[in-house]
Amino acid sequence: MKLQFHCLQHKAFEGPDKIGEWIINNEYSLSFTKFYLNEPLPQHSDYDVLIVMGGPMGVYDESKYPWLIEEKKFLKEAISKNKKILGVCLGSQLLANVLGAKVYPNKEKEIGFFPINKIQSQSTLLSNFPENFIVFQWHGDTFDLPAGAKLLASSDVCKNQAFAYGNNVLALQFHFEVTETSIDEFLIQGKNEIVEKPYIQSVDEIKKGYKFIPTCNLLLDELLQKFIHDNN
Repeated sequence: MKLQFHCLQHKAFEGPDKIGEWIINNEYSLSFTKFYLNEPLPQHSDYDVLIVMGGPMGVYDESKYPWLIEEKKFLKEAISKNKKILGVCLGSQLLANVLGAKVYPNKEKEIGFFPINKIQSQSTLLSNFPENFIVFQWHGDTFDLPAGAKLLASSDVCKNQAFAYGNNVLALQFHFEVTETSIDEFLIQGKNEIVEKPYIQSVDEIKKGYKFIPTCNLLLDELLQKFIHDNN
């Protein structure tokens, strides 16, 4: 069966990157709604899997980004129709929000490569992951765990790093999908956020962390395999 993927993209510099590469390598199709170009949302019958990417806005910025209202409604409908949905960073916050959880500023902004811990749970999505692994972070907000969701990963500074809701919804606060090129673009677009704070790395520290990207991408491949193919 050739799966139809659809990506909700909020900013040009936050695309699906290695997620898109995995989709194409598996010979699936990939379409987009690029909100920054005012593109329309699809019909729910037009896709099988939804990818919701990140962005610098917050889930509460509806006055500045009115399409957030329509996007949230669309996500609620997609969940009710049991569509598979993967949310990354802002995407994870949007999923938490439409599932009834609060989204708010984290106690510390996280920018750079930091370790997170796998949570032992009933979910098999991270079963082959190491107990601790390094991920790329770029976020200021966090969320409460939605009722009925399973916490998959956590860290000292941000408790809710990943969750699964049923077999169809997966939310990742962090970025497994990045490449050196995409992080370079993050650093250009978000240069004003690189300040001296406990969990904000310098540009040099982040570039040294590029050595972790191949492992992030491998873990992403395994996670997508389990979520899309095995988690039924």
